[in-house]
Amino acid sequence: MATTAFKHRNLPRLLLQAREAVMTNTRPSLRVHGLSDQQWRVLRVLGEHGTVETGRVAREAFILGPSLTGVLTRMERDGLIRRERDPADQRRTVVQATAKGKRLVDKLSHTVEAHYAWMEKSLGKARLAQLYDLLDRVIALEGASPDD
Repeated sequence: MATTAFKHRNLPRLLLQAREAVMTNTRPSLRVHGLSDQQWRVLRVLGEHGTVETGRVAREAFILGPSLTGVLTRMERDGLIRRERDPADQRRTVVQATAKGKRLVDKLSHTVEAHYAWMEKSLGKARLAQLYDLLDRVIALEGASPDD
């Protein structure tokens, strides 16, 4: 069977490899606290934004709705989050970190920020800023309509 010669490197695979490389540093700290990657992403969203509607949590944490329901159920059982009806719109559910969840976010944020500081020192501030900028541009470009 003939092989196909691709002109460009496999960008989705490289992005996944980069994600895994970065998470390799963070995962041990998450596991010490009994957190999965998904639970950390939820706590990070709540740590950054406070009380958040579940649809927004799903979008910002990149967790599909049905999976998010299970993640939130486990987190609620473990006392990390609280869910309630949105007072402004009873059809919606909002999520917030409990005091226990907030303490965990604070504790883990130090580990995460220390790793980012190490990356900044290793790559250089300008290169890390360039990486963030390029990723933002790729996200915007790929999110744009082909007709734009």
